[in-house]
Amino acid sequence: MATLKTSAPAAVSRPFTRYAALTATAALFLLLLTALIWPDLSGIKGKASTARLVVYPLGAMVLPLWWWAYGRSRSALHTSFPWAAHLLITLPWLVDLIGNRLNLFDTIAWWDDAMHFVLWGLLTAGVLLAFAPWPLSRGLTAFVALGFGVTAAVIWELGEYYAFIRHSAELRTAYTDTLGDLSLGTLGALLAGLIVSHTRRRPPLQG
Repeated sequence: MATLKTSAPAAVSRPFTRYAALTATAALFLLLLTALIWPDLSGIKGKASTARLVVYPLGAMVLPLWWWAYGRSRSALHTSFPWAAHLLITLPWLVDLIGNRLNLFDTIAWWDDAMHFVLWGLLTAGVLLAFAPWPLSRGLTAFVALGFGVTAAVIWELGEYYAFIRHSAELRTAYTDTLGDLSLGTLGALLAGLIVSHTRRRPPLQG
């Protein structure tokens, strides 16, 4: 009886991906450090800055911690650290910090909507590359992407509401804004699932 193959083909070596992931990680921690030292310049003051200073590094380090604790010796999905997945998972946290630092969320009307679509797509793609079994059909990949993307988006919106929206002027438009954010995040996750399914027909990028 045929069995489902859960490991990916041998990864294509891409040193640039590894360097980009390391650079993004270093930039993220540098921005977090400067936000801790000079909170008035961070752009996240009054926007659940304490929660962000905790959640963002944890979000970016989930994959390296998993790899160190489990993946390097027992993962059936990867023979080496999945640098492309790490880059995709790290970028949303980094881009969000940069956007807040440059005040783009408050000065460009469409920026917040665009970020919910793009960053949720990047995060979902990274999670799929890191943890989704190989191979999955396009339909199953899309369902997994939606499952993760929608769940994570709901958790994010609940966290935002509890951390600062319920006590801010944004509460008046929070319902409409939340529906829009959830819709855009869902679409971004779905697109990520379709793209990952397509790219996985070729050797995946891991380093």
